[in-house]
Amino acid sequence: MGIPFKKEMVDEVLRNMHISEVGDATIRQTVALSEELEFRTGEKFVHLEMGSPGLPASQVGITAQKEALDKGIASVYPNISGIAPLKEQASRFIKAFLNIEINPEGCVPTVGSMMGTFASFILCTHLYPEKDTILFINPGFSVQPMQVRVLGYKQESFDVYNCRGEKLRGELERRLSGGRIAGIVYSNPNNPSWVCLTEEELCYIGELATYYDTIVIEDLAYLGMDFRKELGHPFEPPYQSTVARYTKNYMLMLSASKIFSYAGERVATVAISDGLYNRSYAYLKESLGMDTLGRAFIFTIVYTLSSGVCHSAQYALAAMYKAACEGELDFVGETREYARRAARLKEIFLRHGFHIVYDKDLDEPVSDGFFFTIGRKGYTGDALLAELIHYGVSAISLCTTGSAQQGIRVCTSRVHEEHYALLDARLRVFNEKHPLT
Repeated sequence: MGIPFKKEMVDEVLRNMHISEVGDATIRQTVALSEELEFRTGEKFVHLEMGSPGLPASQVGITAQKEALDKGIASVYPNISGIAPLKEQASRFIKAFLNIEINPEGCVPTVGSMMGTFASFILCTHLYPEKDTILFINPGFSVQPMQVRVLGYKQESFDVYNCRGEKLRGELERRLSGGRIAGIVYSNPNNPSWVCLTEEELCYIGELATYYDTIVIEDLAYLGMDFRKELGHPFEPPYQSTVARYTKNYMLMLSASKIFSYAGERVATVAISDGLYNRSYAYLKESLGMDTLGRAFIFTIVYTLSSGVCHSAQYALAAMYKAACEGELDFVGETREYARRAARLKEIFLRHGFHIVYDKDLDEPVSDGFFFTIGRKGYTGDALLAELIHYGVSAISLCTTGSAQQGIRVCTSRVHEEHYALLDARLRVFNEKHPLT
């Protein structure tokens, strides 16, 4: 097997797409690049770049959405704060799988967690005039810092790689003590590293958020997917780890896209703590016209962004939450397929001389799951990605995730049985052309 995608062709497509370097490309641009190369050559890529669910959407949701449409709700505007069944079942779902009590009024549907974080960034920066900065615990989802840039807000970040345990507390204290941090953002499990913050680390985040009166925006897109634990049994421990045990200053992002593979309908829930929802802020009244956090979030921010969420999709999400709570939908069991894929992909990469970049949760190996990170001795992440593109392996550079480490993010979601042998063959050729020294 030769090199399937020649340098001249790759360079031409990059020029046509106005991309200076592969490592600078967004996720969607990387997908477009690989698809154009496939079209030109007839050769297939191993797509490891796009975090799109690779499992069928939950039939429970599909059935409920169809029934809602048949009843005529498509012609009716939904309640902007969310339909009652969704709010009630979201509250119940959080109790069942996180063991956290949140009043249904604080469970607000959004058009995916992308809208949830966007709206939360707006909210956090309107609570106090001096708090104008969003802090990212990186690496993270590359679009979230882009959202902050689009909004024109300030941002800070640090790489959690060398800030685990007590070091995380020290780094957070240093950042928060300046008094300008409006919100702290991270995903748990983490996109892209699949690191899972420990209860001790979440306690540090919660205690400091309370002390410095900062909002924690916890992205639980991959809820239940720390497959080292037996999560996913409703109303039974162990429960999903969350900062909500350690502070009242939290907003949780629950995405149907990954939890229920319901990405196409763009529906999620922002769960606002009871301690925040009815809390009043003088500057919020001045800046957004409503003094209580929950009302400002719904009736000012969500209203101006989308005026609510797809009516039928809310019925779908309500049904999926309900089925999960009643033990009729084993969403964790279904998503465990991603861990099986990750284990097979890791074996292939490691056998061909690559290494896992974020390999540990303190002293424990990271879980297999939706994402993992790969590096190669002698290569920056950008340089590695630029080479792998020629071998039909498409991913994203860790630099786009805010990571200070060198490597690429690998997503398991679009991998199917035929891709393992193809990846093995492509990396074998890569090794022949680029042997380790």
